Amino acid sequence: MKISWETIGGIFGGVGLFIFAIVLNTDNYWMFFSVSSFVMVMGGTFAASFISYNGRYVTRSLTQLVQILFPSNVNPQTLFQNVGMIIKWSIILRKQGIPALETITKGTKIDDDFVKYGVNLLMMNYEGGELRDMLENFMDTTYERAMVQSEILKTMSSIAPAFGMIGTLVGLIIMLDSMGTDPGSIGKGLAIALLTTLYGILVAQLIFKPASLKIAQKESMMKFRNSLLVEGFVLLSERKNPAVIQDALNSFLDPRFHFKIATKDLDIPEAKEKKKPLFS
Repeated sequence: MKISWETIGGIFGGVGLFIFAIVLNTDNYWMFFSVSSFVMVMGGTFAASFISYNGRYVTRSLTQLVQILFPSNVNPQTLFQNVGMIIKWSIILRKQGIPALETITKGTKIDDDFVKYGVNLLMMNYEGGELRDMLENFMDTTYERAMVQSEILKTMSSIAPAFGMIGTLVGLIIMLDSMGTDPGSIGKGLAIALLTTLYGILVAQLIFKPASLKIAQKESMMKFRNSLLVEGFVLLSERKNPAVIQDALNSFLDPRFHFKIATKDLDIPEAKEKKKPLFS
């Protein structure tokens, strides 16, 4: 599986700049480390999240923190391949009918749930508006379920600084209580007060919020891909000409990845039934 190096670079860059600022200004590096402050921020954030949401969704959200290290499966190349798949299937449908397409798809392992669902509906002879409604409903509900994790991480990004402020209040109380009895502990209380706020802001702005935005972006890209497939399956159900399907689905693609002529790009001699000049 590919690694999202830009994400890793961003993480190391953010942490690196923070460490660089510390090293540049002090020799006492350990004063920026406090287990109690970290536990207060992270423990409070997780506790509030488990109170606010169903536990299994919170757990899934935390596992998504690892998934942001991998790039989305949707990109201009994969969209181009999806269009090519639809055009190939249209050629088979027009020439040999549903049985031939069913044989091909059964002989191919389809891991994508959306494609699998669309093929099944196509085999059951749904078409037109009815097919579009079912596919769009599947697309929307899938998107809504996937976005729950993004919303939870977004909530965590607002909770963490709040617990940082709670830690600040705890530290100030410790500091004020020590002023009359043990002035030497004032520094310790003040350190806890400031570090919890620092930790809360750091984990919110460098971990939870970016992860929430990354997941939302990946799911939006997947929804866009599924919109392309919805249009493709509807056109397949209507037995449209491969060249017509090509022109319709090109509207979803980056102009650099447009099919010039469906038959030429796919290199399928049987499909060379319609050639026309294109202006792209």
